[in-house]
Amino acid sequence: MKRIFRTTLLLSLAIISILFFLPKQEAKCWGFYAHKKINRMAVFTLPPQMLGFYKKHIEYLTEHAVDPDKRRYGVPEEAPRHYIDIDHYDPHAFDSVPRYWRKAVAKYSEDTLNAYGINPWWVDMMEYRLTQAFKVGDVDKILRLSAEIGHYIADAHVPLHTTENYNGQFTNQVGIHGFWESSVPELLSDQYDYFVGRAHYVDSPINTAWDIIMKSHSEVDSVFKFEAQLNATTSPDRKYAFVNRGNTTVKAYSEEYTREYSALLNGMVERRMRSAIITVGSFWYTAWVNAGQPDLSKMEDKQVSDSAKKAQEQEEYLWKNGKVKPKGHEE
Repeated sequence: MKRIFRTTLLLSLAIISILFFLPKQEAKCWGFYAHKKINRMAVFTLPPQMLGFYKKHIEYLTEHAVDPDKRRYGVPEEAPRHYIDIDHYDPHAFDSVPRYWRKAVAKYSEDTLNAYGINPWWVDMMEYRLTQAFKVGDVDKILRLSAEIGHYIADAHVPLHTTENYNGQFTNQVGIHGFWESSVPELLSDQYDYFVGRAHYVDSPINTAWDIIMKSHSEVDSVFKFEAQLNATTSPDRKYAFVNRGNTTVKAYSEEYTREYSALLNGMVERRMRSAIITVGSFWYTAWVNAGQPDLSKMEDKQVSDSAKKAQEQEEYLWKNGKVKPKGHEE
């Protein structure tokens, strides 16, 4: 009996150790895979005048799509930029929360807004910065801001980035965040349709950002309802499986459970990814147009500067060694 107990205890401790020491890159928003896919596919929505430059730098835009997630571990103010807990405010928040930053600050205070997320306002700020980068022809900034605004726009498309119950912690569904935005697309995205059409001009970036949040939030109830429904009819041995992640083995949602959940969602994850792709391309295009449509062919052969590379290396170091615990929507 003691031997069985000891064996069970050692096994439990081993599993806990595996989960505890799982690398930070496994704690993902939209999944590193999905963020990279969204930025990469957004390049192909661009008109010929932009396509050459963006294709030339497509690997940079793909790899650096995840920089904002990495920065969460080194920069305390980064986390709120990825979400907005719109349901914190009131049942009619989309009518009562001002869409413009200064009015929102005047009504709620900057501290309150940062406490519950600032995603749509940050997307608008990034669009302004990208426009200015195009105007002065700063390749470093054009590439960095293009990659990063793609991340924030993609985050806005995730329903769980719009609610205080972001990881199912209030409904006994802890883990649903990574399940929806990582497990589902990583398993099924090869089957998705990425032909989303051509980028278009965005008349009002701030209003468009808010419209994305509104649409994402309208999906929140379904995200929780269908997972609870599936959980009620699935035994734990069918719900979970142990899978290899690099050099480690972790407990994760099973392939069967993931496929059944996706089927209940009726293509929701694919629709949000497709919308993110066309929106990212459209925001890039809009910044370029508003900057006066500079000739990007003159910049195609310019490479990222050494100073920019050093800054990115420092961010990489902070991600791997940073002591900042992200506040808000940590999984």
